[in-house]
Amino acid sequence: MYKFNEGAIIQELQKYVDDTYVGHYSKNKFQSTEFIIDCGHGMGFALGNVLKYAQRYGKKDGANRKDLMKILHYAIIAMHQHDLNQQENSVEEERAECDFSTTYSYKYNTTYNGAKSETK
Repeated sequence: MYKFNEGAIIQELQKYVDDTYVGHYSKNKFQSTEFIIDCGHGMGFALGNVLKYAQRYGKKDGANRKDLMKILHYAIIAMHQHDLNQQENSVEEERAECDFSTTYSYKYNTTYNGAKSETK
């Protein structure tokens, strides 16, 4: 079905990602990436790491397959952040809608040339 061994590679990627949840990257069931996302820097962090490991591939430890796994993992994190951003934008768009069918009446006390007046 697949021409480029995608099925096996996806399974390998799944194992790699699973291992990050039990390895030294996860402290007290939280990953540092979660804190970075919570601080609003998730997309930049994820894409920055995609670039970092893409540029490093072939240089540190040669043609290191693990660097390719890191690129894919950070790309998945970027996709997750993209989805979060889209959800937040749709909520903000819903909040931005205004209902102009309701009319409001306001009274203001103003002073004009020393004389007080009431306006509506």
